[in-house]
Amino acid sequence: MDFGIEDVLHNPPAGPVTKHSVKTSARRSPWNRQRDRVIAAVIFVVVLAAGLLGWATSETRATTDALSPAAPAAPPAPPAVPGSMTRIWQFPSRATPVPIADGNNVVTADNGEVAGRDPLTGQIRWHYSRDLPLCTVDSAWSRVNAVYAKTGVDGQGGCSEVTQLDPATGRRTAQRNGDAEFGTQLVGDGTYVTTTGKKLLDTWRNDLVETMEYGTVVATVQPGRQPRTGCTYGSVAASGGKIGVIERCAGDPADRLTVYNATADDSDNPKVVFSSIVAGKSAKLVAMSGDNSAVALPDKKLLVIYGPDGNQKAAYPLDLPASDLAQDPASGVMTTSRTADSVYWFTGSKTVALSLDTLTPRWTLNSAVGPGVTFAGQLVIPIKGGLAVLNPADGSTIRTVGVDRGTYTGPVLLNSMGPVLLEQRGGVLAALK
Repeated sequence: MDFGIEDVLHNPPAGPVTKHSVKTSARRSPWNRQRDRVIAAVIFVVVLAAGLLGWATSETRATTDALSPAAPAAPPAPPAVPGSMTRIWQFPSRATPVPIADGNNVVTADNGEVAGRDPLTGQIRWHYSRDLPLCTVDSAWSRVNAVYAKTGVDGQGGCSEVTQLDPATGRRTAQRNGDAEFGTQLVGDGTYVTTTGKKLLDTWRNDLVETMEYGTVVATVQPGRQPRTGCTYGSVAASGGKIGVIERCAGDPADRLTVYNATADDSDNPKVVFSSIVAGKSAKLVAMSGDNSAVALPDKKLLVIYGPDGNQKAAYPLDLPASDLAQDPASGVMTTSRTADSVYWFTGSKTVALSLDTLTPRWTLNSAVGPGVTFAGQLVIPIKGGLAVLNPADGSTIRTVGVDRGTYTGPVLLNSMGPVLLEQRGGVLAALK
């Protein structure tokens, strides 16, 4: 017995089935009507407008750059500091606290633009520009770190936009958003860089990953992890993976010197090495080197050296005008420079040479207008009207070189590249040869 056999070809075609023998009815496109075409056009225009608006307001459109191949090395420095030097070029550079010479280029930073220049001509080789004001620019890890200011829709903001550049070519190597305050400066120790501020210090490693926050953290995830809150900060220094800061906290009888590690298991949980009340107020952290910290106490007229445990190791008299140490540095960093064996501290009216190993004062130059550098194998310190070439052992003058700085009379900070000596004169970078 057959059960449910169905003949699916009840009336089969007489011949073989071909594509021409099977007829199908055409299906009308849903977009053939005029209304449908109008809707599609409107959708296209909206998507296009949104894309253009996003591009117009994006950081990409607001950024311009031009790269260059790696430049040849500058000619070598002369065997000794020349007897005369004249300006060969100068350009505005308000965002560089000190001259930057790296990757065979000299770097200027002004009006949102960071530029790598030929040290001999000043000609631009590469540039990076944003439509944001520059806060500060420094050189660390053989990279240029440019910090831009940004204000949010709520009117609040800070120096939050950081771009890292290869100084040889201008190529971007890293970017990050941070919480640095307006007026910040970058403090480096060769391994880490820390932003200064009155209430918050941020530390980054060489890929701009944040390794430490100290102070009033903007977005607190776990409260109670900072050692103190409500304090304000004076001056900041760094050395050997440690950061030092002068703190002023309610309830303390005097200022506090705190030293903490630049990194820890959690970036919002600082590991404090020590925190000691110093013997006075208006203290200034001049420098750190190894495990030693040098603190100027203006009311005591002393330079005090603190050791790795926060205890006082030594104290030396300071013969300085009261105006030199009356105010904290605006950027949170005392004006210093380093050579192979010394730290040079410009107090505002004098330059004091400190031993790099112990931070012990060695000698003082009274006529200085800035700290010193090694140029052409000799120690050079800017003085009124020119440069002093000194014996680094005792500070005795070997000779002086006249330099015409026009009407500028403020502090001068030095650097060099090959035969070119660079002078940061306030917001202008000048090259001498």
